[in-house]
Amino acid sequence: MNKIPVTVIRHPKERISKCSLEPLRGRPEITFIKASKDLTFDCTGYILLAIDAPELSSLDVHCPILLLDSTWRLLPELEACLIGEPIRRSLPSMVRTAYPRVSKIFSDPLQGLASVEALYLCKYILGENDISLLDAYHWKDEFLKKNATIFKH
Repeated sequence: MNKIPVTVIRHPKERISKCSLEPLRGRPEITFIKASKDLTFDCTGYILLAIDAPELSSLDVHCPILLLDSTWRLLPELEACLIGEPIRRSLPSMVRTAYPRVSKIFSDPLQGLASVEALYLCKYILGENDISLLDAYHWKDEFLKKNATIFKH
């Protein structure tokens, strides 16, 4: 089975040491791009996660995934580098993150997930149950336990 291609655009201020996707570097189906003020990326035809969009479904299986790796506060800067028309999709609202949020200044949306959680969930919904995506994720077991009714292993 072919793996769903993924492109990750990381905000330059995103700390690699805290990045949940960094352990996935080197996988052939995942391309990492570091954003810069000169970057433009044609996202036409890519699945782009958005909170107020139609929910992702198995009907989207033919589309590559674009992940914007950033804090919620800096996300508009990454979105500014995008051109074209992505396929905006949301993830099921009942999924809960296991990542401990600590910001005392900004509040994240309830539906917000760690990037690796979002990637695993996207691929799971699209029929690619690759649990190895979570192997290096410190909160893997808690994430799967919190969402046990969704993930059937």
